[in-house]
Amino acid sequence: MVRLLRPLLRGRTYTRLLHMWVPVAAVSVWWWVQPELPWVPLVVLVPVGLLPGARVAEVMQARLLLTPDEAEPDFATRPATAWRDRWRTVLWLEIRALVGAVVAFATVWLPITAYALAARAVGHRTGDLPPMTGPPDWVFGLLAPLPLVALYAVVAGLGAGLTGVARRLLGPSVAERLAAVEERTEQLLERTRIARELHDSIGHALTVAVVQAGAARAANSPEFTERALAAVEETGRAALEDLERVLGVLRESERPASARPTLTDADRLLESARASGATVDAEVTGPLETLPGPVSREGYRILQEALTNVLRHAGAVPARVRVAAADGLLTLEVRNPLPDGRTAPGRGSGLRGIRERAALLGGRAHTGPDGAGDWQVRVELPLG
Repeated sequence: MVRLLRPLLRGRTYTRLLHMWVPVAAVSVWWWVQPELPWVPLVVLVPVGLLPGARVAEVMQARLLLTPDEAEPDFATRPATAWRDRWRTVLWLEIRALVGAVVAFATVWLPITAYALAARAVGHRTGDLPPMTGPPDWVFGLLAPLPLVALYAVVAGLGAGLTGVARRLLGPSVAERLAAVEERTEQLLERTRIARELHDSIGHALTVAVVQAGAARAANSPEFTERALAAVEETGRAALEDLERVLGVLRESERPASARPTLTDADRLLESARASGATVDAEVTGPLETLPGPVSREGYRILQEALTNVLRHAGAVPARVRVAAADGLLTLEVRNPLPDGRTAPGRGSGLRGIRERAALLGGRAHTGPDGAGDWQVRVELPLG
């Protein structure tokens, strides 16, 4: 019993009643002027529902009045562009108008009927009930609550039913759902890319700064300390530029990614690693300036992450770097000896980022010991 009466305590029951009353407020004016043509408003709703913006207006009302307690109800968020969606809006308007007419009739005449029955029960004759003979007046008193119960059932039942119809007719179509999923996927991919950018850039700068600071303190040499501080300053400035660029991309979604560093800036990475105390033997061959933009940019980040891992896990050790562009393939290879024969970590966000970048460009990456006591990062990226 308590469960049946619970809708009376919910605000959405009354907002749904208001929603069902809204179309009748306008249609009733026509019915009062031309009662012999009650179907005209239903015909007028057809061209109205075919307007692309009609669905947006109806969704706004449905969100506000039919589902006021739901944070994100499953309704469409864009105008109806496909004709199928426009006709769904037309059907919704027709159903809403008919349901509104039923609710308007019930909310007016059922209370009047309840009053008439109660008045008859106390012996007062009204014109709302036809003259009856036979049953005593107290019988009408027993019947008086029934119209109010029926009114409650009509308001609560039709309100819930109309909400369900709204979810189906005003909800996104299959094509719109797929488009929303694709858009969400693109947003997640962009966030993942930005996270990788920040990890590679800031992680590299912090690693160089830590290695340089430790080396300067251990060297006890003013000249070396001066060079270390200069390297930390240069790396920090580059990291700040990268951070400003990434923040700019976040603020301006249309901003192009062409400002990102490419493999033509690889000398900056090599000099930064050398300034950190590592001996870098680099071999760069091929026309790097003609590489496709995405390949060159991702190749720069892969090389940056590989050198960062050398400094972070192996320290100031000799490293061999090979960058070659030939025969439709870009090859990036970084090798360094493992200190004390240890096996460097094969899992982590850095190595995972290298593999993800290679996979996104249709390439392949190998990271791990090479069997000769060195740690190897080898990435092959197709150029076409």
